[in-house]
Amino acid sequence: MSKLGDWLEQRLPIAGFLRKNLKEYYVHSSINFWYAMGAIAFVMLAVQVISGIFLLMYYVPTTEQAFSSIQYMMREIPYGWLIRYLHVVGASFFFIAIYLHMFRALLYGSYKNPREFLWMSGVVIYILMIAIAYTGYVLPWGQMSYWATRVIISFLTVIPYVGDGLAQWLQGDFVVSSVTLSRFFAFHIVAFPLVIFLFIGIHIVALHVVGSNNPEGVTVNAHKKPAKNLRKKVIPFYPYVISKDLFVVFVALALFLGVVFYAPTFYGFFLEHINQVPANPMVTPSHIHPVWYLSPFYAILRAVPDKLLGVIFMFLSLVILFFLPWLDKSPVKSMRYKGRLSRGSLCVFILSVIMLGYYGMVPATDTHLFWTRIFTVLYFGHFVLMPIYTRIETCKQPPELN
Repeated sequence: MSKLGDWLEQRLPIAGFLRKNLKEYYVHSSINFWYAMGAIAFVMLAVQVISGIFLLMYYVPTTEQAFSSIQYMMREIPYGWLIRYLHVVGASFFFIAIYLHMFRALLYGSYKNPREFLWMSGVVIYILMIAIAYTGYVLPWGQMSYWATRVIISFLTVIPYVGDGLAQWLQGDFVVSSVTLSRFFAFHIVAFPLVIFLFIGIHIVALHVVGSNNPEGVTVNAHKKPAKNLRKKVIPFYPYVISKDLFVVFVALALFLGVVFYAPTFYGFFLEHINQVPANPMVTPSHIHPVWYLSPFYAILRAVPDKLLGVIFMFLSLVILFFLPWLDKSPVKSMRYKGRLSRGSLCVFILSVIMLGYYGMVPATDTHLFWTRIFTVLYFGHFVLMPIYTRIETCKQPPELN
């Protein structure tokens, strides 16, 4: 067996690859449970892929059979309900992990030099995930799936010169129809996943090139064995960090399965009641909204009175994330050592995202629109004012790695 193992290792050095990227990959000992969010997101992505494959065995992407094929699987196929709930609830848990992963990056400055490309590749993955979530939301062909699709696509028509053509290309027809469903089905299961897997690979490679950040914001050489006096501060990724990550992942999986088995329709948060009704082009729901993890951007879209400006601000709310490494002028990375202005702005930003998510799911009354506009201003204010307050505030000096 040793000769066979040596022969295989010379031609396919899996053991050497794992040793270099796990046992010989060094991180700061201050790494905490926030750094397990990426691992949770990866596990939930695997759940999405595996459950999605089983869903494909019974799903029929036509307007006549899409809804009924899902209901047939839920009621007639052994454990079909479990596969559906794993996929639907898993999408929400995946985005929860992604949002916590991004919050950790904001909290500890994981977007700052030399990790700009790592952050930007992560933003690309996030945008692609929004796209794949939107196309997947259409596939059940329930009432909210159909009408949310019509509303979102209609906003594209306000783009000068190319709007009508873009909307027609996206839906594949002059109206939302069976062609639209087939097109979104192809986007959801083939086009977007291929691009996402490519960028996930790029993201992981970029991480292992520059090394992991840490709550202290100190620089650690991820590929150099630390000196003896640094052994307590700099530790190998395996087994120390892996064991922490596995514990948090198992806790997250326990929560996930608890929701799947006991509360998959929890107040319509994971599985909406109105989307359990077949799509009817002749009956408009009283209130149309996207799923919760897309609602902050829909709220920004509605907050602007002009449709074209609403579309522009919705896209800007995502594009501005790319510029975060250069907007932050602070001399330190971690929020532990930044001043009160940065901490306060981050708290206001998180509050604005949560409230925009809420107002994106409730009817657009005058009061709701007023507060939506307030929180939209706060959302963009966090980024626009960042070069000012990060430059003028007083920061603490982070500890040296010695």
